[in-house]
Amino acid sequence: MVSLLVATTADPASIGPASALLALSGWSDGPQVQGNKSYASGRVRLLQLSDRIVKEDHLEKRWEAATGERVKEIIFLSRHTAVSNRPALTVHPIGIPHLLPHEEPPAGGRPGWAAPPCPRIGPWLRLLQKAAKSHNLVPEFEVTLEATHHGPETNVPAMFVEIGSTEDYWGREDAAKVVAEVVREGLGLDGGPGVGDWSSAQAGAKVLVGLGGGHYAPRHMDVVLKEGVWVGHLLSGYSLPMVEPSKEVIASKNFSSVGGSWKEAITEAVRTTQAAFPEGEVVVHLDSKSLKSWQRNAITWFLAQEGIRVGKPNDFYR
Repeated sequence: MVSLLVATTADPASIGPASALLALSGWSDGPQVQGNKSYASGRVRLLQLSDRIVKEDHLEKRWEAATGERVKEIIFLSRHTAVSNRPALTVHPIGIPHLLPHEEPPAGGRPGWAAPPCPRIGPWLRLLQKAAKSHNLVPEFEVTLEATHHGPETNVPAMFVEIGSTEDYWGREDAAKVVAEVVREGLGLDGGPGVGDWSSAQAGAKVLVGLGGGHYAPRHMDVVLKEGVWVGHLLSGYSLPMVEPSKEVIASKNFSSVGGSWKEAITEAVRTTQAAFPEGEVVVHLDSKSLKSWQRNAITWFLAQEGIRVGKPNDFYR
């Protein structure tokens, strides 16, 4: 099986790190995949596209059909945009599990779907922070998690590594080199063991699924920055649509009738995280301060019904 890196020439924050990575390691030309160039190094493949990544569904199937190689994981290199315009380096899982079938995805993917989160997300966040500091990009650049969002659709573990947040930063060579070095070390292209590869040796380890909070998940990130913490999906408040129930329902402490797609979103986030971390223990971390009391009670009620444990920060540390 191979690790598939995906970049696009349509995005300077994508092709910049890809080009820097190709300059760092010994690569050979790979096969053409539906007219797109690829490169190979060990068990890593780099696919170079020419269009927007978020619309490129099921690249794992397309790669296997063209090459006969099965894809273990997909790591997308991309730009990040934010209202703040602050320079940033981000990592995040992908999916839109809170959307209903009739809703239009704003940036690829399929309503109600989430990809298995790549196990490297937590370890690479820490690696990215270390690399950004060593190259003096901090504090100019913020290194941060993002919540689960957007496409493209895939059924193998996936993650995005992004440079943000405006055109002034997407093409920054120093940021591109930092991302390239993280990918190189993270996938073992430097001759090392790699970083964040989940295996049976981690059986029984706790895996954080974050619920609640804002898009940049600061309270979840406080936990994930600790060494040894594994992270799955992160559903911010907007990905937990909930219809406020009557006072009678709240008093009954039976929240089965609470409307909204929050239960479906949680179920998909937990299911796909379990798929990405076989033999791991998925434990939910709640951003309690961001939730109203009835929301917190409804979510904890549902998790108890599903047999999913809620943990405190110290529960995730080795």
